[in-house]
Amino acid sequence: MKLLLLPVTLAFVFPTVSVVLASSSEWFEMEGARIRLVTAGAPDAEGLLRGVLDIELKPGWKTYWRDPGDAGVPPTIDVSADPGFASAKFEFPAPQRHDEGDFQWAGYDYPVRLPVTFTLRDPATPSTIDANVFLGVCETICVPVQTTFKIDPASDPDKPGDALAVARAFAKIPPPANQEFGVEVISEAGSKTVLLEARFPGSPQSAELFIAADEGYSLSTPERVEKDGKTFFSVDVTAPAHKATGAGLHYTLVTDEGAVDGLLPYF
Repeated sequence: MKLLLLPVTLAFVFPTVSVVLASSSEWFEMEGARIRLVTAGAPDAEGLLRGVLDIELKPGWKTYWRDPGDAGVPPTIDVSADPGFASAKFEFPAPQRHDEGDFQWAGYDYPVRLPVTFTLRDPATPSTIDANVFLGVCETICVPVQTTFKIDPASDPDKPGDALAVARAFAKIPPPANQEFGVEVISEAGSKTVLLEARFPGSPQSAELFIAADEGYSLSTPERVEKDGKTFFSVDVTAPAHKATGAGLHYTLVTDEGAVDGLLPYF
């Protein structure tokens, strides 16, 4: 998690537990927002169960993408204390970039639903969810919030309102990048400044590239460059001392014609 570098007052909400043995939790209220965890349907044959973290922001408040930018608190969800589930993973709708003078951030300044996929250890054995959620919501005060939701997805898997909320959230995930809409690294490996070529429909002036600095990487905000009728993004890179072990760096390319998600090889 990045350090909070915002020029704001910090207010901490201590861990609490929201216990509701239903397929969705009650709302957890905090300054500037309220959140709840929702599931819908039954796990599939591989033990995957879909849900959503519902974040209702008050006007003037914001929350963050998977990589918040210069400062902020990325949302996380952890089910490691739950013996019934192997993992939980957030997906993210396309973010916006906001420039507030001394810092930039990537995220949302409107109510947002983050899709989440839970993986059961045993697809044939139903289990309650014990999920620890951590995120930040900010105005002039930044509030890092930690709470635990305990719910029972099997108690009401066919609740229409929950099913609709989950379906709409997953529908807003950008589709995978492809040859016509995506980003390709064209610099040599090990470069301190990486150049990426972007291909996409729509206006070049509308294009924004967001890259998540996972695995200890430090990245500058991608800078758009137009050359010879093509669009490039220049990114300053500081690589970690250790060898990255994941699948790559997540990115989202956003234009006025839509957005796509993809993975970049480690620089």
